[in-house]
Amino acid sequence: MPFKIFDLGVINFQKAEQFQKEVFKAVKNNFLKSALILCQHYPVITLGRQAKKLNIKASGEELKKRGIPLYGIERGGDVTYHGPGQLMVYPILNLTYLRRDIPLFLRMLEELAMQVLSDFGIFSQRRPGLTGVWVGEEKIASIGIAIRNWITYYGLAVNIKKDDLPNFSLIRPCGMDIKMTSLESMLDKNVNIEDVKTILLQEFKDSYEIVYS
Repeated sequence: MPFKIFDLGVINFQKAEQFQKEVFKAVKNNFLKSALILCQHYPVITLGRQAKKLNIKASGEELKKRGIPLYGIERGGDVTYHGPGQLMVYPILNLTYLRRDIPLFLRMLEELAMQVLSDFGIFSQRRPGLTGVWVGEEKIASIGIAIRNWITYYGLAVNIKKDDLPNFSLIRPCGMDIKMTSLESMLDKNVNIEDVKTILLQEFKDSYEIVYS
Protein backbone atom coordinates (compact mmCIF):
# COMPACT_ATOMS: atom_id res chain seq x y z
CA MET A 1 0.00 0.00 0.00
CA PRO A 2 1.51 3.37 -0.99
CA PHE A 3 2.17 6.03 1.64
CA LYS A 4 2.64 9.79 1.23
CA ILE A 5 5.59 11.46 2.93
CA PHE A 6 5.31 14.83 4.64
CA ASP A 7 8.50 16.46 5.93
CA LEU A 8 7.53 19.42 8.14
CA GLY A 9 11.06 20.35 9.24
CA VAL A 10 11.29 22.06 12.64
CA ILE A 11 7.76 22.93 13.69
CA ASN A 12 5.75 23.99 16.72
CA PHE A 13 4.27 20.90 18.41
CA GLN A 14 0.68 22.13 18.28
CA LYS A 15 0.93 22.96 14.57
CA ALA A 16 2.32 19.51 13.87
CA GLU A 17 -0.42 17.92 15.96
CA GLN A 18 -3.07 19.80 13.98
CA PHE A 19 -1.46 18.70 10.74
CA GLN A 20 -1.51 15.10 11.96
CA LYS A 21 -5.23 15.37 12.62
CA GLU A 22 -5.84 16.73 9.12
CA VAL A 23 -3.90 13.85 7.59
CA PHE A 24 -5.75 11.45 9.90
CA LYS A 25 -9.06 12.71 8.47
CA ALA A 26 -7.74 12.34 4.92
CA VAL A 27 -6.82 8.70 5.60
CA LYS A 28 -10.12 8.04 7.39
CA ASN A 29 -12.07 9.44 4.42
CA ASN A 30 -9.90 7.53 1.90
CA PHE A 31 -8.41 10.65 0.33
CA LEU A 32 -5.03 9.15 1.29
CA LYS A 33 -4.18 5.49 1.70
CA SER A 34 -1.56 6.14 4.38
CA ALA A 35 1.06 8.72 5.31
CA LEU A 36 4.34 9.22 7.13
CA ILE A 37 5.05 12.57 8.77
CA LEU A 38 8.62 13.51 9.70
CA CYS A 39 9.47 16.57 11.78
CA GLN A 40 11.36 18.05 14.69
CA HIS A 41 9.77 20.10 17.43
CA TYR A 42 10.76 23.23 19.25
CA PRO A 43 11.31 22.33 22.94
CA VAL A 44 8.12 20.97 24.52
CA ILE A 45 7.03 18.54 27.23
CA THR A 46 4.02 16.36 26.50
CA LEU A 47 1.91 14.23 28.81
CA GLY A 48 0.27 11.11 27.44
CA ARG A 49 -2.95 9.58 28.67
CA GLN A 50 -1.23 7.71 31.52
CA ALA A 51 0.98 10.63 32.56
CA LYS A 52 1.48 11.64 36.18
CA LYS A 53 2.43 15.25 36.83
CA LEU A 54 4.79 14.16 39.60
CA ASN A 55 7.03 12.92 36.77
CA ILE A 56 7.70 16.56 35.84
CA LYS A 57 10.66 17.46 38.05
CA ALA A 58 10.90 21.13 37.00
CA SER A 59 8.60 23.77 38.41
CA GLY A 60 6.18 25.66 36.20
CA GLU A 61 8.30 28.76 36.73
CA GLU A 62 11.45 26.99 35.54
CA LEU A 63 9.72 25.66 32.43
CA LYS A 64 8.38 29.13 31.67
CA LYS A 65 11.87 30.59 32.11
CA ARG A 66 13.27 28.05 29.66
CA GLY A 67 10.40 28.64 27.22
CA ILE A 68 9.26 25.02 27.32
CA PRO A 69 5.46 24.63 27.16
CA LEU A 70 3.57 21.69 28.62
CA TYR A 71 0.75 19.90 26.76
CA GLY A 72 -1.59 17.05 27.57
CA ILE A 73 -2.13 14.96 24.44
CA GLU A 74 -4.01 11.88 23.21
CA ARG A 75 -1.16 9.40 22.83
CA GLY A 76 -0.53 6.62 25.31
CA GLY A 77 2.35 6.68 27.75
CA ASP A 78 3.62 9.09 30.35
CA VAL A 79 5.63 12.30 30.17
CA THR A 80 8.33 13.00 27.58
CA TYR A 81 10.40 15.83 26.15
CA HIS A 82 10.73 16.72 22.47
CA GLY A 83 13.23 19.12 20.94
CA PRO A 84 14.85 20.02 17.62
CA GLY A 85 17.58 17.40 18.10
CA GLN A 86 15.03 14.61 18.00
CA LEU A 87 13.50 13.11 14.86
CA MET A 88 9.76 12.56 15.14
CA VAL A 89 8.16 9.85 13.02
CA TYR A 90 4.36 9.91 12.82
CA PRO A 91 2.86 7.07 10.72
CA ILE A 92 -0.80 7.62 9.84
CA LEU A 93 -1.86 4.10 8.86
CA ASN A 94 -5.24 2.42 8.59
CA LEU A 95 -4.64 -0.95 10.23
CA THR A 96 -7.96 -2.22 8.89
CA TYR A 97 -6.26 -2.62 5.51
CA LEU A 98 -3.11 -4.05 7.06
CA ARG A 99 -3.38 -5.98 10.34
CA ARG A 100 -5.43 -5.00 13.36
CA ASP A 101 -2.57 -5.85 15.65
CA ILE A 102 -1.41 -3.07 17.95
CA PRO A 103 1.52 -4.99 19.55
CA LEU A 104 2.77 -5.81 16.05
CA PHE A 105 2.62 -2.13 15.11
CA LEU A 106 4.58 -1.16 18.25
CA ARG A 107 7.23 -3.80 17.52
CA MET A 108 7.42 -2.48 13.94
CA LEU A 109 8.23 1.01 15.23
CA GLU A 110 10.86 -0.38 17.59
CA GLU A 111 12.37 -2.42 14.77
CA LEU A 112 12.43 0.66 12.56
CA ALA A 113 14.49 2.57 15.13
CA MET A 114 16.77 -0.41 15.70
CA GLN A 115 17.42 -0.84 11.98
CA VAL A 116 18.27 2.85 11.58
CA LEU A 117 20.69 2.67 14.51
CA SER A 118 22.21 -0.51 13.09
CA ASP A 119 22.85 1.32 9.81
CA PHE A 120 25.00 3.71 11.85
CA GLY A 121 26.84 0.80 13.48
CA ILE A 122 24.98 0.96 16.81
CA PHE A 123 23.60 -2.15 18.47
CA SER A 124 20.34 -1.48 20.31
CA GLN A 125 17.69 -3.62 21.94
CA ARG A 126 14.22 -3.81 23.39
CA ARG A 127 13.47 -4.37 27.06
CA PRO A 128 10.92 -6.99 28.14
CA GLY A 129 7.64 -5.42 29.22
CA LEU A 130 8.62 -1.93 28.06
CA THR A 131 8.12 0.00 24.84
CA GLY A 132 11.03 1.78 23.20
CA VAL A 133 14.66 1.15 22.27
CA TRP A 134 17.78 1.12 24.47
CA VAL A 135 21.51 1.21 23.93
CA GLY A 136 22.91 -0.55 26.96
CA GLU A 137 21.29 1.06 30.01
CA GLU A 138 20.31 4.25 28.20
CA LYS A 139 17.15 4.90 26.20
CA ILE A 140 17.51 6.33 22.70
CA ALA A 141 14.03 6.00 21.16
CA SER A 142 10.57 6.42 22.66
CA ILE A 143 7.15 5.41 21.35
CA GLY A 144 3.74 6.79 22.15
CA ILE A 145 0.80 6.15 19.85
CA ALA A 146 -2.92 6.70 19.58
CA ILE A 147 -5.32 4.64 17.49
CA ARG A 148 -8.85 5.66 16.55
CA ASN A 149 -11.03 3.81 14.03
CA TRP A 150 -7.96 1.58 13.64
CA ILE A 151 -5.99 4.50 12.23
CA THR A 152 -2.67 5.24 13.92
CA TYR A 153 -1.26 8.63 14.83
CA TYR A 154 1.58 10.01 16.96
CA GLY A 155 4.46 7.53 16.89
CA LEU A 156 8.23 7.34 17.33
CA ALA A 157 10.88 9.74 18.64
CA VAL A 158 14.58 9.03 18.02
CA ASN A 159 17.21 11.11 19.82
CA ILE A 160 19.77 12.29 17.26
CA LYS A 161 21.55 15.41 18.57
CA LYS A 162 23.23 15.42 21.97
CA ASP A 163 22.51 19.12 22.65
CA ASP A 164 18.89 18.29 23.54
CA LEU A 165 19.68 15.69 26.19
CA PRO A 166 20.03 18.05 29.21
CA ASN A 167 16.32 18.96 28.95
CA PHE A 168 15.37 15.36 29.77
CA SER A 169 16.58 16.10 33.31
CA LEU A 170 13.45 18.25 33.73
CA ILE A 171 11.29 15.10 33.76
CA ARG A 172 11.27 11.41 34.58
CA PRO A 173 11.20 10.20 30.96
CA CYS A 174 8.28 7.83 30.40
CA GLY A 175 7.79 7.88 34.17
CA MET A 176 11.13 6.15 34.80
CA ASP A 177 14.43 7.07 36.41
CA ILE A 178 16.49 6.44 33.29
CA LYS A 179 19.21 8.18 31.36
CA MET A 180 18.53 9.20 27.78
CA THR A 181 21.16 9.06 25.06
CA SER A 182 21.42 10.07 21.42
CA LEU A 183 22.92 8.95 18.14
CA GLU A 184 25.59 11.67 18.38
CA SER A 185 26.48 10.60 21.92
CA MET A 186 26.97 7.02 20.77
CA LEU A 187 29.04 7.95 17.71
CA ASP A 188 30.88 10.84 19.39
CA LYS A 189 30.54 12.97 16.26
CA ASN A 190 28.13 15.31 14.53
CA VAL A 191 25.18 13.64 12.80
CA ASN A 192 23.11 15.37 10.13
CA ILE A 193 19.41 14.77 10.74
CA GLU A 194 18.76 14.86 6.99
CA ASP A 195 21.02 11.82 6.62
CA VAL A 196 19.02 10.02 9.31
CA LYS A 197 15.77 10.85 7.50
CA THR A 198 17.04 9.33 4.26
CA ILE A 199 17.97 6.08 5.99
CA LEU A 200 14.79 5.98 8.04
CA LEU A 201 12.56 6.43 4.99
CA GLN A 202 14.20 3.48 3.25
CA GLU A 203 13.98 1.32 6.37
CA PHE A 204 10.33 2.27 6.86
CA LYS A 205 9.52 1.34 3.27
CA ASP A 206 11.27 -2.02 3.69
CA SER A 207 9.68 -2.90 7.04
CA TYR A 208 6.25 -1.67 5.93
CA GLU A 209 6.34 -3.96 2.91
CA ILE A 210 7.57 -6.95 4.93
CA VAL A 211 5.18 -6.63 7.87
CA TYR A 212 2.09 -5.60 5.94
CA SER A 213 2.51 -7.46 2.66
